[in-house]
Amino acid sequence: MDWVAGVDEAGRGPLAGPVLVAAVILNPERAIVGLDDSKKLNEAKREALFPQIQQRALAWSIIEVSVAEIDHLNILQATMLGMKRAIESLSPEPRLALIDGNRAPEVNCSVRTIVKGDSLEPAISAASILAKVTRDRLMKELHVRYPAYGFDRHKGYPTAEHLRRLQEHGPCDIHRRSFAPVRNLLQSALFV
Repeated sequence: MDWVAGVDEAGRGPLAGPVLVAAVILNPERAIVGLDDSKKLNEAKREALFPQIQQRALAWSIIEVSVAEIDHLNILQATMLGMKRAIESLSPEPRLALIDGNRAPEVNCSVRTIVKGDSLEPAISAASILAKVTRDRLMKELHVRYPAYGFDRHKGYPTAEHLRRLQEHGPCDIHRRSFAPVRNLLQSALFV
């Protein structure tokens, strides 16, 4: 059978936390109604679709790329590594991987990039939802460990609130040192 995987990530832009990458091979005989770009769906809808995707897909994987890997490789290469791991952990192995965006990792199957693929291709939409829900849940858990930063609200993105709290408290263990706002703060040593 010619399995096709959709691949997407969540968390390239934040200043803190890992990148999550998901890959999904949908089952054409078990349709999932309501798939769309995770950013277009509210949290309740994403949470409702999450178990449906896991139960109805032929295969799915969710890969976490650590802050240390992001800082060591850079965000693009860390994302490509996560995509490679997500695709290669699928069983059955896909013949084709549809990647959201315009860059693709080197993998053992054909790849096709699709700009705005998370809105256009149901398998990428499903991957988008798995990645975002998993990352949002993780950032809420990390908020319990690091309550001073408000990760439960902004999920690590560079909002005004996050930047203010970062300035007040300095970076914590899950802040990406390679990202300019964190790196500049460390270099200036303006925090106490």
